Amino acid sequence: MGRRRWRDGQGSLVVGADTDTEGPGTSVPLEIATSYRARTKGLLGRDGIDGAMLLSPASGVHTFGMRIPIDVAYLDHRLTILAVRTMPPGRLGLPRLRARHVLEAEAGAMAGWGLRVGVRVSVEAA
Repeated sequence: MGRRRWRDGQGSLVVGADTDTEGPGTSVPLEIATSYRARTKGLLGRDGIDGAMLLSPASGVHTFGMRIPIDVAYLDHRLTILAVRTMPPGRLGLPRLRARHVLEAEAGAMAGWGLRVGVRVSVEAA
């Protein structure tokens, strides 16, 4: 599997699209943040997000300066979820050793999309 090289911008996060499942999976609007500047800003100062934000590369996040609680999913190099946590504003999340990417969304959204440990997702850049 080749190394992923996304750019800052928009895309879709596809959850549950697998050859073993019957449907195409759930597609979620995605903001992609790969530059240092975009990753540093992240969701800071926002009142919400429509969909999710992918930070890449990243192995940990914080919620200092955020206005809302968020769900955080840590992904490995194959885009398999290693852990999912809900973080209130003003917290520091410990980095995950095998994490290469981090997904952020409003608190509670990831459970509704079926994101849990062991699920593999895919990213489609716009």
